Amino acid sequence: MKGIKQLINLLFISVLALGLTACGKEEAKVIKIGATVGPHAQVVEAVAKQAAKQGIKIEVVQFSDYITPNAALEDGSIDLNSYQHQPFLDNYNEGHGSHLVSIGRSILMRMGIYSNKYSSVDALPNNARVAIPNDPTNGGRGLLLLEQAKLITLKPGVGSKATLKDVIANPKHFEFVEVDAAQLPRSLDDVDAAAITMNYVMSAGLDPKKQGIYLEAKDAPLAVMVIAAKEDQKNNPDYQKVVKIFQSQATRDFLQKTFKGTIEPAF
Repeated sequence: MKGIKQLINLLFISVLALGLTACGKEEAKVIKIGATVGPHAQVVEAVAKQAAKQGIKIEVVQFSDYITPNAALEDGSIDLNSYQHQPFLDNYNEGHGSHLVSIGRSILMRMGIYSNKYSSVDALPNNARVAIPNDPTNGGRGLLLLEQAKLITLKPGVGSKATLKDVIANPKHFEFVEVDAAQLPRSLDDVDAAAITMNYVMSAGLDPKKQGIYLEAKDAPLAVMVIAAKEDQKNNPDYQKVVKIFQSQATRDFLQKTFKGTIEPAF
């Protein structure tokens, strides 16, 4: 009997040791971060490489539209996303009854006024032809940018929802040309200036330092991209670590090396 008891004890200790070993080898949770295909995904990939050095595993989940990343975050398919500005996030929450929040800034994607003919907004002549995006969201953003550059005046309170009907002062009598946003870079030889979003600046190979004559402010809500999480996870310590990596010097260096001024740190 004594021998049997000793054998049982040995087996119990062996099983316990195996269990402890398995726990010790248990892999850390993979943090899934959603991003749209292109620059946003590139940035998250860079963050994932830095996170791996700290023992944090990140899986980058790429999306080809602007709605699905928030839907996936809301239903738990992903843990974080990084691709949108705060007004877009607010509109999504309002329209879908969701509770997603920003837990930190990531990158700047500033809209700008570009020109192949003039080196400053002050140099734009009377009756200049100025192109703006023909879609409501970016068109309003372009008009707001022109107002910020003190070129026009809009009706009070319209903000980025402005339309051409909201222009109440146009002292230089600009002729506004509405163009598909993707075609704006090509329009620069035919117009005096154009308001262009950064994604199309990048795809067309424009240089903000050479052709950009006025850029959105670095704190402009529509220029600052945010890292989003579900509201009940905003203080998750692992997610806060990820935010710190997003906002690290390593990320800053990556942005400068990779994008050379088209995409900037928002931190």
